[in-house]
Amino acid sequence: MNDPSQTSEYTALVTGATGAIGRAIATGLAAQGYAVVVLSRDAGRGAATAEAIRRTTGNPQVQHGQVDVSRRASVEALADSWRGPVHVLINNAALTPRTRRETPEGIELQFATNVLGYLWMTLAFQPRLARAAGARVVNVASYWAGGLDLSDLEFARRRYHNDAAYRQSKQADRMLTVALARRLEPLGITVNACHPGDVNSTLSNDLGFGGHESPQEGARTPLWLATAEPGGRVTGRYFEHRRELPCPFAADTTAVEALYEACLAYR
Repeated sequence: MNDPSQTSEYTALVTGATGAIGRAIATGLAAQGYAVVVLSRDAGRGAATAEAIRRTTGNPQVQHGQVDVSRRASVEALADSWRGPVHVLINNAALTPRTRRETPEGIELQFATNVLGYLWMTLAFQPRLARAAGARVVNVASYWAGGLDLSDLEFARRRYHNDAAYRQSKQADRMLTVALARRLEPLGITVNACHPGDVNSTLSNDLGFGGHESPQEGARTPLWLATAEPGGRVTGRYFEHRRELPCPFAADTTAVEALYEACLAYR
């Protein structure tokens, strides 16, 4: 993969970019002139998505990169291959399998992808984000969040249900946003979380929901945080429909820090 930062003023990475919302986010960024890297586990789907976005937007600076965000080694290999700055990182990759599954490293798959993947990507690309003036991290979370159990993050003790695991993962994303924002603000990096909208997607169908918004509608808030003035001015906040809302999970700083430290221990 060539380094697009060598030719474009702004470079954005989008994980889960072959899914409905991720593709819409990547397309929106490309339409605004960003050099966009479409990140996905499946190289074939990633290449096809990048080509489709190039055709749709007329932006030739759309590439694909392969990464499995549920595996720390894969994330770090991608970051090690990167040479230029990163101006926007959008953590969007998520899944919600209906049965409990594990990564080859033995980590529950939904927790590894939806939570650890966000943390690993942000920390691995922190030096590249710090090289870009006013870099931004956008964590695609959800209003459908809650039920986090710090003593059982992988549903090893509790009976696994994908809805409960998904809600926990989205609460964790919102909490990690706060923890990361505190640590990255001195580097000039903002970190914010948002609900993307109720989009009919593979993920929403796995949860038993339909979704009534288009992918483009679902991408509006993440894109706004990635490119508009508020996303560069505030950090550690939560948004829905381009409006900042109080996040009850952010208030418990002890739990936020405990979660951050627990996640940091995973390899």
